[in-house]
Amino acid sequence: MINKFSEIPDAHTWNTVEEVHKGWSKDKKYDIKTKDNRELLLRVSDISQFEKKKWEFESVKKLDHLKGILMSRPLDFGICNHGESVYSLFTWIKGEDAEKMIPALNANDQYQLGVQAGEILRKMHDIPAEPNQVPWAEYYNAKINRYITNYIACGIPFRGADQALRFIEQNRHLLEDRPQTFQHGDYHVGNMVVSKSGELGIIDFNRLDYGDPWEEFNRITWCAGVSPLFASGRIHGYFNHHVPDLFFRLMALYIASNQLSSIHWAIPFGQEEVDDMVHRAELVLDAYDEFQTYIPKWYFSSYPQ
Repeated sequence: MINKFSEIPDAHTWNTVEEVHKGWSKDKKYDIKTKDNRELLLRVSDISQFEKKKWEFESVKKLDHLKGILMSRPLDFGICNHGESVYSLFTWIKGEDAEKMIPALNANDQYQLGVQAGEILRKMHDIPAEPNQVPWAEYYNAKINRYITNYIACGIPFRGADQALRFIEQNRHLLEDRPQTFQHGDYHVGNMVVSKSGELGIIDFNRLDYGDPWEEFNRITWCAGVSPLFASGRIHGYFNHHVPDLFFRLMALYIASNQLSSIHWAIPFGQEEVDDMVHRAELVLDAYDEFQTYIPKWYFSSYPQ
């Protein structure tokens, strides 16, 4: 296995290379342990992905100045496997999967980790978007149109879809004049770990993008499914406990849109995944009273004592 990556600088210092099968990325991922007891994450893609992976690597490097955040840090980038592959090397974040760890914690610790998640995300959003971005309303309305077209074409209905579609149409105007910043792109408990010291770590930046910073809450339903306290703390931490009403309206719009897209997205992964996404979509509809409200039932406006 190590010979396959012999062109990577310092590969001769690696002791073991084990493939990691977790996650949805098409990248091959490897857990590297070095002879001097360091642990690294290696991501390998087909050479056709060179420009995309170079852009991702350089974008993550923009976070280098953010100190005090436990996250995968970029170390090296290049070509390997006799020119057939492109690699990115990152620090490995040691910890247990957050979606498994958080429910086992007491209520206060769940909430405080959520606050920590929100504070970390706010710091990431201090990084401005790249210049010459398409105006957000134009970009995201086109995305909504694709989501709706794909949802209708896939022919897999879910209970309450009509109400979700109606809510989306009634709130598209909120997309006007939204700012754009760096985005992690897939910010939820599935891409977080909890260290032995109880610190939250952020991993998997391979879906990073630039856009409305509040769109990053479109997957908070995954957090709420694990711990409503964590999800609420994440919102409070992001806004320093002063949450504007507009945020909830936009979050509901992004969540509704995301649920529509998730049904079509799941099809290539098989019926079990489709059924899971339909179930998740129906849970979202329940949380929003079929979008009769824009504040979800799982949200705690303040930490319950």
